[in-house]
Amino acid sequence: MNSLVTLNPQLATLSRIIVIVALTIYSVSFLILTWALTLKAGAKKQTTPLAVKLDKLGLGLMWFGVIIHFIGVLTRGIAAQRVPWANMYEFSITGSFVVTFIYLVALFWKDVKFIATFVSGFVVLIIGTANTLYFVQVESLMPALQDYWLVIHVSVAILATAFFMIAAALAGILILKTTKRFKKMNVLKVFPNEEKLERFSYQFNIIGFILWSFTLIAGAIWADKAWHRFWGWDTKEVWTFIIWTIYAAYLHATTTRGWEGRKAAWLTLIGFAAILFNFTIVNLYFKGLHVYSGL
Repeated sequence: MNSLVTLNPQLATLSRIIVIVALTIYSVSFLILTWALTLKAGAKKQTTPLAVKLDKLGLGLMWFGVIIHFIGVLTRGIAAQRVPWANMYEFSITGSFVVTFIYLVALFWKDVKFIATFVSGFVVLIIGTANTLYFVQVESLMPALQDYWLVIHVSVAILATAFFMIAAALAGILILKTTKRFKKMNVLKVFPNEEKLERFSYQFNIIGFILWSFTLIAGAIWADKAWHRFWGWDTKEVWTFIIWTIYAAYLHATTTRGWEGRKAAWLTLIGFAAILFNFTIVNLYFKGLHVYSGL
């Protein structure tokens, strides 16, 4: 199958340039949104006319950035003649695109503009790290990955991660607002009350958990097809299940045990930290059948 694939390194280089352009746009957006947040924190009222204009400009740049970002991801896929998430670099640029797009679309249903600074900052960090530490030229897929389950399994994992990331941002703000050391910080008055933060975080976590459950199931089906067993205690399999268990515990604790506020928020952050650990440390330093860092 690999012999039939014609790779295009020149187009891959162009893709990287386009992604860096998107990174630049996101960086400007982050700075503008941070400026707006600072103005709102120092204002006597909830906001100021300049802050409103800066918010609109910052979000407009995020929309512009996500369009450019999509072109960069698309050209990477065309250059590789496959879906662009077969290594850490590609997963990073595709995942950060999905995070941004889901967040911007969510704004039509949920008033979560107040975390725009955090989302844009996170995306800048991910793309910057991907380009400096994870970049590799396009390569053909190893036999185990040459399957339509790559599209299904990994795309759903990316979607789940995006929802978990937004939930984690909301949970982080909730913890700051309920920590005595930070309660008097002017910037925290910009954010909604703890109940609203917790409700939004829970809603994003619910969607993420459903998608992650499908990721786990789809991974088992793919494993049976590729290696003739549903489960083999591979490092990636174990960590995917650990993440699922953490979020399952979160949902159980919040719905049946009455956990709320800081306790629930900390569980959300622990879950997302496990996702980051799974993507970075496990991929880079652990051995296993699922470790496809590309480095």
